[in-house]
Amino acid sequence: MKNQGKTGAVAARVVGESDVALWSLAPFERLRRQLAAAGVADVAPAAAGCGNGASTLFLRADWLYDQRTIEDLLARPGLIVRRGPTAVAAHVPAALASATLALLDGAAGAVPDGVAETTVEALSPSYNDTLRKSEPARLFPVHAGNRAPLERYLFDGAYKGVTDIVTKWAWPAPARSVVRVCTQLGITPNLVTLSSLVLVVVATWLFGAGHFWPGLFLGWIMTFFDTVDGKLARVSVHATSFGHALDKGIDLIHPPIWYIAWGYGLHAWGGSPGVLYWDVYVLILAGYIVGRLAEGAFELFGGFALYTWQPVDAWVRLVIARRNPNLVLLTAALLAGEPEAGLYAVAGWTALSTVYLLVRLVQAAVLRVTRGPLESWLKSVTDADPRLSARVFARRDLPAQLQG
Repeated sequence: MKNQGKTGAVAARVVGESDVALWSLAPFERLRRQLAAAGVADVAPAAAGCGNGASTLFLRADWLYDQRTIEDLLARPGLIVRRGPTAVAAHVPAALASATLALLDGAAGAVPDGVAETTVEALSPSYNDTLRKSEPARLFPVHAGNRAPLERYLFDGAYKGVTDIVTKWAWPAPARSVVRVCTQLGITPNLVTLSSLVLVVVATWLFGAGHFWPGLFLGWIMTFFDTVDGKLARVSVHATSFGHALDKGIDLIHPPIWYIAWGYGLHAWGGSPGVLYWDVYVLILAGYIVGRLAEGAFELFGGFALYTWQPVDAWVRLVIARRNPNLVLLTAALLAGEPEAGLYAVAGWTALSTVYLLVRLVQAAVLRVTRGPLESWLKSVTDADPRLSARVFARRDLPAQLQG
C-alpha cells in the first residue's frame, strides 16, 4: 500500500549519484527497495522532477540509511536531517520541494519556513524490538574507501542481539562469506529458504532411518541456511511476504518432528528393544507447544519478546530448548555413542525450559497488573552502559573506519 504519511501520497526523490555498490546492490536500487518496503511507490532520481505527491521525501544517493530512519522520516513531514553541516535527507510539503532540493544538492541558503532541522539520533529511537537490540540510528557517507566497513556494518546490523549461542557466535563469520557469494550470484533469500525446506525433509528421513550422522550433518547445514536467508534478505533489502511466512513456518513446525524421527531411528540404530518412547514424544511435543504459547502470550500483553524483558532472559535465550541448543545435545550424545541419551536430554531440557517460560509469564502478568506496562531492559541501554549484558546483547562495535 502506498505510504500516505500525514499529508497524502509521498513522492520520493534520490538526490545525486553514486557508483559504490554495497553487497552488489547499486545505491539507487537499495533506496528503491527500502522505500518500497516502507510503502512508497513513486521513486525516481531528483533530476526527473519533484513529482506530484502532497509531500516529497529526499534521500541522497551517496549516504547509507537505516530502514527505521526512512520510515520515521516518512511519518514526519517538515524535517531536514543533517549530519554535521550536511543536509542528508528531508521530507517536506510539495510546495517546499524545490527549495529543499537545492539544500541537499549543496547550495547555500536558509532552511525554508515551516521546516525544522534534526539529527538522525533525534529522529529514530535506539531500541529495535524486531532485532532485539538497542543501538543508535546512524548515517554514513558512501564512497569507495569505506565500502568494506559499510558492508560489514550492514551485515552485523542484520543480526538479532538476543538469540541462541550457535547463531550468535558460530555462524556469523561463515554466513558473511556465503551471503557475499549469494549476492554476487544473484541467489535470492527465498531460494535459500526453499533449500532449507528440502534439508528439513531429508534430515527427517535420515533421523527416522537411524542414519544419525548424515542427518545431523544436513540438519546443521539447514540451521546455517536459516541464518543465511535472513541476513541475505536484510543486506539486499529483498524480503518478501512469502519468504517470511515460509521461513517462520519451517522454524515453527520442524523441530519436534526431528526429535520424534530421532526416536524412531533409535530402533534402526540398535536402541533399547521394545521401547517406543511415547512418553518422551508427548513430553517434547507438549513442552514445545506450551513454550511457544507462553512466548506468544507474553508478546500479546507485554508488547515485546519475552527474551528481551530482563538481562537474565537474554542469557537464558542462548541455551533454552530451541532447535540449535537441542541439536548440540543430540550431537554431543552421538559423539558419546549414546543417541538414546540425546533424546532424553532434549525431553528433559524442553521440560525445564517450559517451566522457566511459564514462571516468567506468570511473573510478567502479575507485574503488568500491579505496576502497569512492562518495558524491555534494552530501551535503557546506552553506549556507555558498562554491564556485560549490554556489551553482549545490546551493542555492537562499529568497524574502525566508521568510528568518529
